[in-house]
Amino acid sequence: MEPIDQILDAPADAERHLNFAGFWIRVAAYMIDLIIITIVNLIVNGIGSGSMEGNLFTEALSLGLTILYFSLMESSEKQATFGKMAVGIRVGNFQGEKISFANALGRYFGKIVSTILLCIGFMMVGWDDRKQGIHDKLADTYVYYV
Repeated sequence: MEPIDQILDAPADAERHLNFAGFWIRVAAYMIDLIIITIVNLIVNGIGSGSMEGNLFTEALSLGLTILYFSLMESSEKQATFGKMAVGIRVGNFQGEKISFANALGRYFGKIVSTILLCIGFMMVGWDDRKQGIHDKLADTYVYYV
């Protein structure tokens, strides 16, 4: 029988099989997502251009669509945005399972914290054992290869 300290320290079997996605593959996925978001925002801003109230509305709409894009896609059955799908990575819990919309929304807002800290929260992905940024740690999510 194994000593209790080895059992408690051992990672879960489901976690052990996850191949965590590193910094550069995640940057590549974000670049693809950024292109998609920019195209959508250009369309939204083109439709709503004009008065100051129209600009505020279109800016709010653009922000809302961006938040929904990441949150809905990452909490969907695909567990990934189009950029993540293109490079073969997903977002999930420690077992690789689908996260809830609320969890994905929290992860999105956690990116604000990662940004405020001079983007160190994103750079942490490069040296963290589980390739988690601050936003991942706050939301208890993992990004891994499919």
